[in-house]
Amino acid sequence: MTMYRYAQTNLQLYHQLRLSDYTDDDLKLIAASYQLILNLFTGQFRASGKTFIAHLVGTASILASFQVSVKVVAAGLLHAVYSQGDFGGFGQQGINYRKRERVRQAVGRDVEEYVTLYTALSWNTQQISEIYRRFDELDAIAQDVLLIRLANELEEYLDFGLLYCGESKHQLYQEHDSYLLVEMAEKLGYPALGTEIAHVLQETLLATIPQELCNPTGQKFSSLVLPKSCQRQLPAWFYYLINRLITNLKLLARSFFKRKNTKI
Repeated sequence: MTMYRYAQTNLQLYHQLRLSDYTDDDLKLIAASYQLILNLFTGQFRASGKTFIAHLVGTASILASFQVSVKVVAAGLLHAVYSQGDFGGFGQQGINYRKRERVRQAVGRDVEEYVTLYTALSWNTQQISEIYRRFDELDAIAQDVLLIRLANELEEYLDFGLLYCGESKHQLYQEHDSYLLVEMAEKLGYPALGTEIAHVLQETLLATIPQELCNPTGQKFSSLVLPKSCQRQLPAWFYYLINRLITNLKLLARSFFKRKNTKI
């Protein structure tokens, strides 16, 4: 059973980067990236009980261990912002212009582009096989995005993370072809990453975790866990008045535009 060296906090990540001769400007970019996830992932936990931010930091740490571009490290830190980040508002999942602009302003266009491409990359058994088949067609940016994806895959397995998540998520990842993951890491020029992926997969297959330690959130996947002070419920009449107000405003707006169109 292996204890891994990768960072799980911002301080550990900064220390790792300094020891790896990343520049002060590089560290400023990582700090800006961390500030963004600090705002977007507050209160979010993996099904294992691990904070989502620790997973993001771990992914960035894996990438930094291979001395990749700081922009790739930053993208690794931000890789889930569009799929899981809380940008505020209601029902606004996925990518939109407002979200992209916020990320661009925080970390620049190049890093944001990596994150957008990462989000657009489908990742399932069929797609993994297709990416492997067409590997030679990938340009440099697409290869960097694939590297981030493989770093994420490794981080998911570290410390038996998927086992602690419970059966649902573990089963989802078991469907991935481990041979192809290892092969793609080698094709990217990171055989050590492939070796680590193979190792954690084997460890996970052989490990047994007491059920009492698994899935403490009771959710199949990541979820928001609010402290009691943020769970105070307003009275039902308040929600009724708000809904009435919204409905009346919509009717007023429709009436206004209808009269305006009639005059035209």
